[in-house]
Amino acid sequence: MSTVIEQPVEARLVAAAPRMQSIPATLHYDRRDPFAVRMTFPAPATLEGVEVCWTFARELLSGGLHEAEGHGDVRVRPYGYDRTVLEFHAPEGTAIVHVHSEEIRRFLRATSELVPAGLEHLQLDLDHDLAELMRDA
Repeated sequence: MSTVIEQPVEARLVAAAPRMQSIPATLHYDRRDPFAVRMTFPAPATLEGVEVCWTFARELLSGGLHEAEGHGDVRVRPYGYDRTVLEFHAPEGTAIVHVHSEEIRRFLRATSELVPAGLEHLQLDLDHDLAELMRDA
């Protein structure tokens, strides 16, 4: 069974212009890092011209479908019935994108089939991780 889920999504960049620009993005989940999801934007879609990847809690993404979540660099909130807003805050500025909520729900269902919510801790090999830390010390 695969340990990684990748799902392309269409994100709409919220900008000063009245029409939001559509940009590709990919949601990633790896059961070796069971609490986290990543959202990657390809180089052509970023101001810097390099791929940008944000890592944040799967629980944040899930909770943000229903109510505003997050107080740090990544914030998620519902927008109407069928959209979810993701805000990415960095020293260089803030990027705000809208994603169809159903795309996020589909992604989260796939991650839950791989690792059910609440059972993430069973994927961790704490003895191995501790041994690695001690070896590097």
